[in-house]
Amino acid sequence: MNWRDRISIDPRIHHGKPCIKGTRVPISVIVGTIAEGHTPERVIESWPQLSRGDVEAALRFAAAVAGNADRIPMEADDDVDASADQVG
Repeated sequence: MNWRDRISIDPRIHHGKPCIKGTRVPISVIVGTIAEGHTPERVIESWPQLSRGDVEAALRFAAAVAGNADRIPMEADDDVDASADQVG
């Protein structure tokens, strides 16, 4: 599967964030939901317009992006976790 067949980056849709084609579901939300421990089935239950292939494409996209990252700031994870702690 080529993730490029299922993902679009369009400045007119969701501020140019990568989304599943034909939807406004951002890749970051799909990958984040999986990272929180939810299953692909749970993702599809939450966003029924998605398919298993869409979830797989999102994960492949994330892997490709991570594999090409020159620098990932370590403090970013702490900031995200701190924000989540403040909300809960």
